[in-house]
Amino acid sequence: MSSKGKTVKLLLVLSRIIVGATFLFSGFVKAVDPLGFTYKIQDYLIETGLTQLFPLALPAALLMVVAEFSLGAFLLLGIYRRWTTRMTALFMLFFTPLTLWIALANPVEDCGCFGDAFIISNWQTFFKNIILLAGAMLLLVRRERITPLFSSKMASAAALFTLLFALLFALHNLYRLPLFDFRPYRIGANIPRQMFVDPEKADVLETIFIYAKDGEEKEFTEENYPWNDSTWTFVDMRTDLVKKGEKPAIEDFAIESLYFDAADGLWQTGGEITDMILNEPSYTFLMIAYSLDEMSERHLDRFKELHGYARERGFPFYLVTSTAADHVGLWEEEHQTGFQFTHADERVLKTMIRSNPGLMLLKEGNVVNKWDDSSLPRIGALNPSPEESDLVKMKDPKTTGLFHLLIMLFLFFIPLLFLKWRDQRKQ
Repeated sequence: MSSKGKTVKLLLVLSRIIVGATFLFSGFVKAVDPLGFTYKIQDYLIETGLTQLFPLALPAALLMVVAEFSLGAFLLLGIYRRWTTRMTALFMLFFTPLTLWIALANPVEDCGCFGDAFIISNWQTFFKNIILLAGAMLLLVRRERITPLFSSKMASAAALFTLLFALLFALHNLYRLPLFDFRPYRIGANIPRQMFVDPEKADVLETIFIYAKDGEEKEFTEENYPWNDSTWTFVDMRTDLVKKGEKPAIEDFAIESLYFDAADGLWQTGGEITDMILNEPSYTFLMIAYSLDEMSERHLDRFKELHGYARERGFPFYLVTSTAADHVGLWEEEHQTGFQFTHADERVLKTMIRSNPGLMLLKEGNVVNKWDDSSLPRIGALNPSPEESDLVKMKDPKTTGLFHLLIMLFLFFIPLLFLKWRDQRKQ
C-alpha cells in the first residue's frame, strides 16, 4: 500500500472513531436527561419566537438522542454504511451552520450538545462541528472502505438492539429521575457552597458614569467622575465586563414564603426564607412542583403521608412552586393538604429535580436525597427516624454513579458481544 493509501486509511479510522464516539457520547449524555434537553430546545424556541412548537420539544428531544446515539454506534460497528454515513453527513451539514448562527447571535449561552455532563461554549461547539463535518464527509466518500463488525444478516439485529437500548434508556430517565445527575443539586451537593465563587476569580466589572457639559457627553470611571463639579450633569451609568471570570454553579436559588391574607382573602408572596431553609439544622423536606396545574396527582397521598411524618418529627416541610399565588390558593382549596407553600423560579425548580412533583431532602443546605413522585419512600406505622428509614441515602453518590455506568455498559456491550459470537458461529 502506498503512503497516500496508508494516510487515507489512517484518516478514515480516526474519523470513524472520533465522529462515532462523539455521536455516541453526545446521544448518551442527553439520553441521561431527556427533560433537560427538552428544556434546552424550548429555550431556543423562546428565543426564535416559536413557542407554539413547545408540544413538539419532548418528541424532538427523544428522536434526537436516539438518532445521535444510534448513528454513533452504527459508525463504530460499521453497519449500514451507506445510510449511516449519509445521515451523519446530513446531520452535520444541518447543525454546523446552525451552531455558527448560535455562536454569532448567542441566543442561549450553553448549546446543550453534551447535556449537563460536559459544558462547552458556543464557539467551541462550532469548531467541534467543523472537525466532525470534515470527518463525516470523508466517511461518506470512503464508506466502502469501512470494515463492518457484523455480517449483513446480523447487522439488522445489532441495529434493532441499539435503537431499542437508546430509546428505553431515554424513557427510563424520562419517567424516573436520571440515573446520572450532573447538576449542582445532585445528591451529596452543598447548595450554599455551589452559590459561592471566590471574589478574586469572579467577573471583573467596571462602572461607567456618563455626564454632560455644554451639550457634550463624556464617560468617566469611579476614580475620576465629577461628583463634586456642579457644571457636569449626570446622564446615565452602565456596567462593563472587563474580564470574564468564574460563575457560581447556582445563581438564582431563592425561595419566598406564600401565605393567606385573611384581611383581603387573597394569597400573597411574603419574605425570602432561603437562608432559613439552607441553615436549618434538622432535616427539611422540599416538595417541588414547578406547576401545580400540570402536576401529576397520582401519588399526592404519599406526599401527605410524608408531610404528616415531618410534622410529627418537627421537621420543616415546604411545597415549592412557581405557580402564581392565586392559583396556589385555588389548588389548596380543592385538595386541603395543609402544606406550607413557598415560591421559587420555574427554571430553578426544573433544575433541582426532573419531576413534577418531586421530593428533596435537605440538611444544613446539603442535598441528602431526592425522589420522583413514583419512588417516594414509605414510612410505615413505626414512625422511624430518618436514619432508620429509607429517607437517608447511605451510599456514596460517586460509587452509585459508577455502579450505574457499569450496569449500562454491561447491558449495552454484552448483547452485542453475544450477537457477534452468534455471527461468527454462523459464518
